[in-house]
Amino acid sequence: MSSSSQTGTHGACCGSCAVPEDPSRPNLLNQVAWLQVITIVWMVLECAGSLWAAARAHSVALLAFGSDSLIELLSASVVLAQFLPSFALKKAHAERAAASLLFLLAGAVVGIAVLSYRTPMETSRLGIGITAAALFAMPLLAWLKRRQARASNDRALAADATQSATCAYLAAVTLAGLLIYALWRIAWVDTVAALAAVPILIIEGRRTWRGEGCGCCA
Repeated sequence: MSSSSQTGTHGACCGSCAVPEDPSRPNLLNQVAWLQVITIVWMVLECAGSLWAAARAHSVALLAFGSDSLIELLSASVVLAQFLPSFALKKAHAERAAASLLFLLAGAVVGIAVLSYRTPMETSRLGIGITAAALFAMPLLAWLKRRQARASNDRALAADATQSATCAYLAAVTLAGLLIYALWRIAWVDTVAALAAVPILIIEGRRTWRGEGCGCCA
């Protein structure tokens, strides 16, 4: 009787002492998932528009920006895959994938700039409009992703926030290059604008690969 009573008391204690699940976590994960869906829709439109504009204007910087949009699309898809029950991508794998995409983007920018160095370009009003829109939208997305990454302790999402911030940086330098060319016809500024993002891509890729790119454990 005493033993049974002690057992029952012990079981009740274990149940009461168990760490309760955070009731806000499902809502947090739902917010992250919706944030990634919004990113994917935006990046599909941005990628298609910028690559079309790059093909018409023969712009290296616009082509690099479009490539960044494509890789940002892949990065957002990687993060979203963590929340799909049928896929269940581990955070560590998602983090490494996001870092690899940053390195891939750096290589793509260099390759595109070298291969297209002497290609004559034209003024692109579409490119100017797309990069101007991205310059406003991407910093907001990056800020929201960083906030959610800290709340959910998700390094892959933090790396994706870096992708969004880098997209904003590329938008700024690409827009500057397009405007300078439109006003003064300085062709080499387009290549310079494309290459200007390479160092930050490599640095952030290394930090993300080592798990230092998020600050979400702080």
